[in-house]
Amino acid sequence: MSKFWSPFVKNLVPYVPGEQPKLTKLVKLNTNENPYGPSPKALAAMQTELNDNLRLYPDPNSDLLKQAVAKYYGVQSNQVFLGNGSDEVLAHIFHGLLQHDKPLLFPDISYSFYPVYCGLYGITFDAVPLDEQFQINPADYAKPNGGIIFPNPNAPTGCLLALDAVEQILKASPDSVVVVDEAYIDFGGETAISLVDRYPNLLVTQTLSKSRSLAGLRVGLAVGHPDLIEALERIKNSFNSYPLDRLAIVGAAAAFEDREYFDKTCRLVIESRDKVVGQLEAKGFEVLPSAANFIFARHPKHDAAGLAAKLREQGVIVRHFKQERIAQFLRISMGTPEQNQALIDGLGDL
Repeated sequence: MSKFWSPFVKNLVPYVPGEQPKLTKLVKLNTNENPYGPSPKALAAMQTELNDNLRLYPDPNSDLLKQAVAKYYGVQSNQVFLGNGSDEVLAHIFHGLLQHDKPLLFPDISYSFYPVYCGLYGITFDAVPLDEQFQINPADYAKPNGGIIFPNPNAPTGCLLALDAVEQILKASPDSVVVVDEAYIDFGGETAISLVDRYPNLLVTQTLSKSRSLAGLRVGLAVGHPDLIEALERIKNSFNSYPLDRLAIVGAAAAFEDREYFDKTCRLVIESRDKVVGQLEAKGFEVLPSAANFIFARHPKHDAAGLAAKLREQGVIVRHFKQERIAQFLRISMGTPEQNQALIDGLGDL
């Protein structure tokens, strides 16, 4: 049937999401979902919205949610963009802000959707190698570019770039858009949103899938200068005027307003991460310093693919990447204390 395809489709190499197993008894530590449920206030808000109004279109501007985000971060509503998950937000960013003659820069070990978007939108890119410790070196990005994007903390490594290092990258490329993808920032980092008023070339993206436990709702956002936001709005309104439904708008707004629940669950995840790191190091693992809700670990005496297979036999799924530099690492999401113990038990005495 490929004779009906547009010519470019056959050359696309799509993103491969983490496995979503059909078996319910598996301990699922492979997709960085939050082990703790959404804010009860978010669930209540969505329950209230389940009414006859679902026959009506949602607010195309999602003003309620934009105002909640703006209030939370101390910015203006016209500095906030919303989309159907941060992947859609990123797609619009690649399409509307990163298509230029010079190459886009991002780390060689990073979110694997970036090269996929480049293929989709015909963007040339230069994958900048992480250093020997799998860290981003800001000086490596101080070269001609058509834009820069990197996750902070990085994925799948979990390593955090300090805010002054982010600023160093911004200062070196004042004529390029610098996108800081903060999907995991709430588990140990400081958001770069505090810099958007000083750097008109900075765009920060976030998601409600991780720290706010709403992966099933699909809500993402970007914060930056109104000129950048206007470009994204133009793309969005040429693509899908209603990316967020009524439930998503009220649920996400309530999640931002429930700071107490958010702080508590983030703290629990961080405590779990610190404990699991200690347990793995006691078994001889090398664990990269993580500021995310997952860890990236390797064992000097055991093949990562073999360990992943052994864990699966024990009913525990973790993520293994085949990319050369990281083929001996496992990415392990933090679960509940019981799920984390299942991981440790599954590894046994190796």
